[in-house]
Amino acid sequence: MAFESLSERLSQAMKNITGQGKLTEKNMNDMLKEVRMSLLEADVNYGVVKDFVARVKEKALGQEVMESLNPSQMVVKIVRDELQELLGSSDTELTLNPDGLTTVMMAGLQGTGKTTASGKIARYAKQKLKKKVLLVAADVVRPAAIDQLQTLGQQVGVDVFTLGPDVTAVETARQGLDYARENGHDLVIFDTAGRLHVDQALMDELRQMEELIHPDNILLTVDAMTGQDIVNVAKSFDDQLDITGLVVTKMDGDARGGGLLSVRSITRVPVVFVSGGEKMEDLEQFHPDRMADRILGMGDVVSLIEQAQDRLDMEVGRQSADRMMNGIFTFNDMLAQFGQLEKMGSMQGILKMIPGLNKMAAQVNDEAMNSVMKRNRAIIQSMTPFERENPSCLKASRKQRIAKGSGVKVQDVNKLIQQLNQMQQMTKLMSGGSNMNAMMNAMSRGQGVSKHAGSKKQKLSKKKKKKKK
Repeated sequence: MAFESLSERLSQAMKNITGQGKLTEKNMNDMLKEVRMSLLEADVNYGVVKDFVARVKEKALGQEVMESLNPSQMVVKIVRDELQELLGSSDTELTLNPDGLTTVMMAGLQGTGKTTASGKIARYAKQKLKKKVLLVAADVVRPAAIDQLQTLGQQVGVDVFTLGPDVTAVETARQGLDYARENGHDLVIFDTAGRLHVDQALMDELRQMEELIHPDNILLTVDAMTGQDIVNVAKSFDDQLDITGLVVTKMDGDARGGGLLSVRSITRVPVVFVSGGEKMEDLEQFHPDRMADRILGMGDVVSLIEQAQDRLDMEVGRQSADRMMNGIFTFNDMLAQFGQLEKMGSMQGILKMIPGLNKMAAQVNDEAMNSVMKRNRAIIQSMTPFERENPSCLKASRKQRIAKGSGVKVQDVNKLIQQLNQMQQMTKLMSGGSNMNAMMNAMSRGQGVSKHAGSKKQKLSKKKKKKKK
């Protein structure tokens, strides 16, 4: 994930300073040296790093901090606040036209994920902003982009307007705008052509389109993997188009994140969305404060809750909860849980958003977990509906048939049955007070037995002593 190495280095630097009993200029300089090296290794612009460290040092060595009850914690807060300022002092949202049609023009180089980002933003506008969205396929340079946009439109349930690759991009945009007005759409996203590099032909076409549609938003798609080149690309486009915001893609890769930390302070162009993953739901509105917390290993519970609300099927979750409270847990319930977990995405990503568990994320192997989940799903899907709902009927012959049907060993089927049995026991304990009381009674009986056994041992030892005498 982006920022992973930076997050580890900064977290360690903060840990070192909080471990000091007293804040001195020496241990402050040691911490700042580590912070400087962390940012430079993350490919943050040198000038940005220099200004960042200077601001932190000035505030950290101020009288208010030195005289505070816990100066080391104050330093951590200063670093966190300055990191947020670097990313943006406040959230940036899409500019919406309250009285009519809102227009969004996408721009960017080839290979940055512009067309996919258009589909993701269309889904976001439809679900979060409650807009009737139209996607306009104005990338006629790459014919496959039109087909791709139509496929994405079907996935997210929005209309796609195209005149094919033989009509110019500007004419497609003009007729697309007319189509949106005639059919009651209130937000239009124009997917424009990209180039391998910034050239005059590209800019001329984009400027003509800008003059035609007067976009409320011009979003530049940049690839997180390109590092410092994000800054150069953003400056080139902004000089000629007045970019309103950035969409940073491929945040799930091994990008160091320096470009994202540098771009706003150099170009003053804010980040609006970040995207990590190929699924249409893999898009987040960018929150500088939350990203600063993530980078410093403080988690991001709010974003995790928002993702759960956005991605999970709440009705399925409610039904599963009701069944569990009634002491019911079958293979159908397990299959439903697999589906919910898959929608939430990477388990590493989830753990990183939970304060205190970010270090555990490195110990989780997402590929291995997904492999096990696929295997278990195949086992369950090889069962009959009756077997899924009545797992107690699974005897040797049925297990052999299920193992053959799912391409696994009988031992794997037995393991899954054991997991189900453990879940059933937990479910029964959760299902009501009577079961909890029974568990408490069993525990107390267990304690009674141990005391009784102890008293027997004492009696026997006394008898032995008498015999010896």
